[in-house]
Amino acid sequence: MLAFYRMFLLKRLRDFIFSRQSDILSAAVVLGASTLASMFLGLIRDRSLAQFFTPDQIAIYFGAFRIPETFFEILIFSSLSSAFIPTFISYIAVKKEKEAWHIASTLINLALWAFTCLALLIAAFAKPISALIAPGFSPSDVILMAQLTRILLLAQAFFVVSFFLTGVLKSFQHFLIPAIAPIFYNLGIIGATIFLSGRLGIYAPAIGAVIGAFLHLLVQVPLARQLGFRPHLSFETNHPGVQKVIKLALPRFVELIFIQILKASDLFFSSLINTAAYSYLTFATHLEMVPVSLFGFSLADAALPTLAYKKDNPKEFSKVFFAVFRQIVFFALPIAAAFIVLRIPLTRLAFGSDRFTWEATILTAYTLSFFAVGIIGQVLTFYFVRAFYAFQDTATPVKVAIVNIILDIALGAYFIMVLKLPVWALGLSSSLTNLTQAFALFLILSKRRKLPVWEFIAPTFKVALAALGSASVMYVILKVLDRSAWDPQVSFLGRFALPAEWPSFILDTSYTVNLIILTFEVLLVGALVYLLLCRILKVGELQVLPQIWRRIISPRRTKVPASVQNGRE
Repeated sequence: MLAFYRMFLLKRLRDFIFSRQSDILSAAVVLGASTLASMFLGLIRDRSLAQFFTPDQIAIYFGAFRIPETFFEILIFSSLSSAFIPTFISYIAVKKEKEAWHIASTLINLALWAFTCLALLIAAFAKPISALIAPGFSPSDVILMAQLTRILLLAQAFFVVSFFLTGVLKSFQHFLIPAIAPIFYNLGIIGATIFLSGRLGIYAPAIGAVIGAFLHLLVQVPLARQLGFRPHLSFETNHPGVQKVIKLALPRFVELIFIQILKASDLFFSSLINTAAYSYLTFATHLEMVPVSLFGFSLADAALPTLAYKKDNPKEFSKVFFAVFRQIVFFALPIAAAFIVLRIPLTRLAFGSDRFTWEATILTAYTLSFFAVGIIGQVLTFYFVRAFYAFQDTATPVKVAIVNIILDIALGAYFIMVLKLPVWALGLSSSLTNLTQAFALFLILSKRRKLPVWEFIAPTFKVALAALGSASVMYVILKVLDRSAWDPQVSFLGRFALPAEWPSFILDTSYTVNLIILTFEVLLVGALVYLLLCRILKVGELQVLPQIWRRIISPRRTKVPASVQNGRE
C-alpha cells in the first residue's frame, strides 16, 4: 500500500511539473509563485553576500558580471522573446514541429559559437575593459574584477543553451520548469557562498554562479527532450526560419546594446562616488525587481503566447490585452507604494548584517524608494513591448527604448557628475525614464491598434487612489509603532515624543523579530485598506483574487497531446 501511494504521489507530481498552463492566469500564477520563490532565494543570496563580504567586495563582484552579462544578453535576449518565441510558435501552430526543432538547434549552435569567440576575446582583455567601465575602482580592485569576470564567462556559456530551452518550453505553454530554473541558479550561489567563502573569499560566489548556471540548464533538459528537442550540429543560416529570427532580432539587438551601455553607465557613475556605491545600487535594484518580476515579467511572459495567437482577431486581442493590463496595474501600484513607505525596514531585513552599516542601509533604502516610484512604468513597459512583439513589431519598442536610454544616461551624468548627488540619484533617473517610456509606448500602441484610451485611464486612476490611501495609512502606522519615531533624541516630534516608559504597542526595531513584526503589521493593514478602497471604488480586478486562490489550491492541468509530447504530429 505504501508503494502504491508513493507511486501515486510521484505520478501527480510529474503530471503537475510537466503540465501545460494554457490560460494566462494559470500561467501567471505558476510564473508568479516560482518567481516569488526565486526572488526570495535571490534576497537570501544577497543577504549571504552582505553577511560574508564588505560592500566594496560585493561591488567588485557585481561589477564583474557586467561584461559577461552584456554579451550574453545582446546575443540571447535579443532573439528570445522578440523573435525566437513568435517564430517557433508560428511553426508549431501549423504542425511543422520538425522544422521548429531544427531552427532551435541551429540558433543554439550559432549563439554558442558566437559567444565562445567573444568570451575568449573578453578573457584576454578583461583587465583594461574593467578599468574602462569602473574608473573609480583602485588598481587592485580592477585586477580582482577582471579575474572574477573570466570565471563568470563560463556561467554565461551555460545560459546560452539554457535560455533557448526556456523559450522552447514557454512556446509550448510550459511555464513551471522555466520559472523554477532560476531557483537552482540562486541555490548554487548561496551554497558556494556559505560553504566556500572561508577558503576562497569573493571567488566563492563566482564559482557558485557557474554551478548554478549549469543547474539552470540541467533542470530544463528532461522536459525539452520529452517535447521533442534533439540537439544536432547545424549552422544553416540560410534556413527561412533562422533568417526570420535574425531579421526580427536585429532591432532588439540594437536596443540591448544601448541597454547594456546604460547598465555600464550605472557602474561607471557609481564608481565615481565610491566603490561601495555600486553594491548599494545593485541591492536596491534587486529589491525593486521583486514586484517588477512578480507582476510585470510573469503576467507579460504568460500573455505573450496568447497575444501572439490572437493577433489576427482585434476584438479578442483587445479583450486579452486590457484584462492583463488591469491586472498588472492592480498588483503593481500598491506594491510600489509599500516599497516607498517601507524602504528602510525592507532594506534592513534583506541586507542587515554587521558588515552592512547604517549608512549603507540608508543609501540603499533611499535608492530603493526612488526606484519604486518608477515600478509601474517598468512593468507596463515590459508588457507593452510584449504586445508589439505579438505583432512581430520589434522596431517600434527599440526606437522608443533608445531615446529613453540616452535620456537616462544624460540624467545620470547630470545628477552624479554635475550636481554631485548620492547614488540614489541613479534610481531617480531610472524611474523618470521608465515612466516616460511606458507613456510613449501607450500612446503609440493605442493609436495604431485603435485601443480605447479610457480603458487605460479609468482603472489606473481608481487603483492609484486606493494605493495612495493605503500608503498614507501605512506611513502613519509605521511612525506610530516604531520606537525610533518617538525617541526624544532622534524623533521629529521633539518635546511631544514619548517618555522613557514605552507603551506595549510600540516596538523597539533594533531587534530583528520586532522589525519583522512591524513590517508584517504595516503590510497587512495596508493590504486590507487597499482592498477595502478598491471595493468602494468598484475595481473589477478584485475578482481575480479568488481565481488565483483556486488555481493555487487546485491547479488546473491540461493534458499535453501525444503529438506535442513526441515533437511530431
